[in-house]
Amino acid sequence: MAKLHQLLDETKTDFLVFRSTLCPYCGLAKRMLKGKRMSFTEINFDIKPEWRSIVVNETGHRTVPMIFDLREGTPIFVGGSDNLQRYLK
Repeated sequence: MAKLHQLLDETKTDFLVFRSTLCPYCGLAKRMLKGKRMSFTEINFDIKPEWRSIVVNETGHRTVPMIFDLREGTPIFVGGSDNLQRYLK
């Protein structure tokens, strides 16, 4: 899982969002982050499918979006869009 940890460490935005192209929940998560004026980096599993198994193995979370909060020193796995909504309150 060193590849995921390296990506989390190197990403210079508030959040990292793993998503799929036709996912309505991914769009909702992006709108929530934009509404809170949070910066985010997206990785689309449809374009980079090798990331899906890496993130699933690390988090156990199988659905998109898969969202990480990178604002603190240690990345926090938030979960999906419902989790993000509760997390940002």
